[in-house]
Amino acid sequence: MPASSGKKVGVIGAGMVGVCAASYLQRQGHEVFMLEAGKPGHGASFGNAGAFNASSVTPVSMPGMMWNVPRWLFDPLGPLSLRWRYLPVVAPWLIRFIRAGTLEKVHAQARALRPLVGATLDALMPLVRDAGAEDLVHCLGHLYVYRSPHGPQKERLAWELRQENGVQIDEFDADELRQLEPTLARDFVRGILVRENGHTSNPLGLVERLLGQFLRSGGELVRARAFGFDLADGRLAAIRTDTGDLPADAAIVCAGAWSRPLAATLGDRIPLETERGYHLMICDPEVMPRIPTADAEGKFVATPMESGLRFAGTVELAGLTAPPDWRRARILLDQGRRMLPGLAAHYTEDRISMWMGHRPSLPDSLPVIGPSRATPDVIYAFGHGHVGMTAAPMTGKLVADLVVGRPPAIDITPFAPARFA
Repeated sequence: MPASSGKKVGVIGAGMVGVCAASYLQRQGHEVFMLEAGKPGHGASFGNAGAFNASSVTPVSMPGMMWNVPRWLFDPLGPLSLRWRYLPVVAPWLIRFIRAGTLEKVHAQARALRPLVGATLDALMPLVRDAGAEDLVHCLGHLYVYRSPHGPQKERLAWELRQENGVQIDEFDADELRQLEPTLARDFVRGILVRENGHTSNPLGLVERLLGQFLRSGGELVRARAFGFDLADGRLAAIRTDTGDLPADAAIVCAGAWSRPLAATLGDRIPLETERGYHLMICDPEVMPRIPTADAEGKFVATPMESGLRFAGTVELAGLTAPPDWRRARILLDQGRRMLPGLAAHYTEDRISMWMGHRPSLPDSLPVIGPSRATPDVIYAFGHGHVGMTAAPMTGKLVADLVVGRPPAIDITPFAPARFA
């Protein structure tokens, strides 16, 4: 049970970051409640590729990225697309994004990300064991495959960033790749395995089990939408919601793509954008890879899951309100068949499901972790982009440190909200 000396803390958002933050705060003896207007775990935490990739240090914006912008505008089904109508809105973010992709900056961003993501499984497993969710987390590595023997060389900088930050890799030729993953198409001739990575076979199920343990341990889930904060002399008095003010000594903002307006109420202008991601699931597939496998050139991942085979990937910049372009999900099936030729040529609709969700992303591929400018009692923990699942456990530990004024376990200077001032 929470210790009487603990603080009353409200965690805004019940996705993977939120449940990890709430769980670690609760373990430190605080009285914690979570605020969620929708269904817990049904945002980006629901639809991702399920990866806990400690090697995910490569920023999205890389040197030379600016030359790809015209192609993004004219290829609505490419790995990264941009809707014309949204261009005037996203242009300031896009300029920051491109400027973040210099050689010097990407090396610095990778160094910042490694401590956040590198300890993901170490930080996750205590929560998993408490929740009895060991069956949902697997430590099998992550495989990257290429159709050209020179494929890894084309991504030389990305692999250099990983290796200079301590990521160990094993390389496989075509014959070795067949033995490792016999379901793969024979035109894949090179593979790179990162053994330290893991995955979950049910992202939503994992969030729900962690949440269940949080509730059994005395936590509370409040169904409400937070829209602001009540401050008194620079200290938090309450979180304002659509069902009334909720008294709190501290608040954690981890509302994903909807975090930006909450930060704005405290005077912080955070350039948060939604990268709309898609996935396609096949129920009862004919074949599945044993290990989560990324088509490095196609920019998508095939992950074996409890409910079937998930193909996830692609980025679309189109905002929070535009309707989904389901062609972007269906093309994943075409790409998946080329990766795994044992899949059927046709599927009935009852065996296929599609999803679109919003990755909360910042232009430099680093999240915002730290106190607001208005009060140290409101702490930001959002904007994790493509590494939300992976970075959530360590983010939860950092939040618990910040609430009590303890030095964070890692250097969080690169994640400071003030970097955008």
